[in-house]
Amino acid sequence: MSKKISLGVAATIAIIAMAVTFSLTMVVSMKMFNTTVSSVKNKERQYNKLSEIDRFVRSEEFFTIDEDTLNDRLAAGYMNGINDKYAVYYTAKEYSEKQAVEKGTLTGIGVAVVNDASSGYARIIRLYDNSPAAEAGMQVGGFITAINDESTRNITSSARLTSKLLGEEGTTTAVTYLTPDRQEQQFNLVHSNYKTPSIYAAQMVADTCGYIRIDSFSAGTASEFKSAVDDLLQQGATAFVFDLRDNTGENLNAALVAADYCVPSGDIAKKQDKDGTVTTLRMSDEDEITVPMVCLVNGSTAGSAELFANALRKMGGATIVGTKTAGKGVVMSDAQSFSDGSAAYITVGLLLDNEDQTWNGEGLSPDIDASLSVDEQNAYYDYTLNTDPQINKAVNAAMTLTGQN
Repeated sequence: MSKKISLGVAATIAIIAMAVTFSLTMVVSMKMFNTTVSSVKNKERQYNKLSEIDRFVRSEEFFTIDEDTLNDRLAAGYMNGINDKYAVYYTAKEYSEKQAVEKGTLTGIGVAVVNDASSGYARIIRLYDNSPAAEAGMQVGGFITAINDESTRNITSSARLTSKLLGEEGTTTAVTYLTPDRQEQQFNLVHSNYKTPSIYAAQMVADTCGYIRIDSFSAGTASEFKSAVDDLLQQGATAFVFDLRDNTGENLNAALVAADYCVPSGDIAKKQDKDGTVTTLRMSDEDEITVPMVCLVNGSTAGSAELFANALRKMGGATIVGTKTAGKGVVMSDAQSFSDGSAAYITVGLLLDNEDQTWNGEGLSPDIDASLSVDEQNAYYDYTLNTDPQINKAVNAAMTLTGQN
């Protein structure tokens, strides 16, 4: 027998329900309002401070202000101040160059350079095929001592050096070049397009060990890597050394696809969001490389290059040789491009391995240490494939795993 609820009781229940709903709505609304007000006040403080600085500078500054440079520096300063050490801002020119690097085609003279510690000049560490520099007879190990009459000793950033050697097709850069045996030459090099493969070397060493140098992870890396591995397997490779030294790991997806080719089925890597949600970035299939693998790393091995080495060790039984890696284990946003052609990237998640562990801030410790002495560090760019002590140690480790050493 059902009991009837009186009209008064029903009305009371309805009023209570409405009151609870109203209270909850007010709590949520007040929270949203307070957050909005706080955001508005913060932005107002930012704008007021910048406005004060701007009024002072424009009323007193002796030198002419370059508005484009000022805007770029303001944007870069904002990114530097958000407590994200991986956040980065690119000017329109820098972003255009970055996109070209990602596509594997650049326009310029055709070299990669670093600041040489002993001479202070720009040392050539890569010379790209069919480039103006290659056709002029420049060599790896040579030096660029001046660019358009500016001494490279005055340009302390490798990124700035590289930027000065790039430019629109058909434009000219004057370089003063010092050969490896210290003979000076002058060149006026006309910029042209050239390929920058991410697989810099792929060959057999120690008879049956396949050696592959992965300079970077970019759009074409996965297909280049697969072709290199398949070719060396056909040549009889019984082990592999994957050289990831100085690979700063830009393209996360390229590393995931390349790792998939090497390891058995399972989660290669995961992403942990700000709210703690964990999602799988890629699950590998059953196909794998069944011969022993060694990853050669150093302190400049970072990001997706660390992901690749870690996945091969955790899932494929690879041995890591070298020194502790950089410890960049984060997921970066896609490029946020702006109306003037500039762009920015920020951190949007934490990288986790197949066991939900992170290497961010810690790096990967090698299974076999291959630290360089001070003299060996100074000779780092002088070494060849056969004389490099770290490569030799990695190859020995690979051959030991096959039982041939």
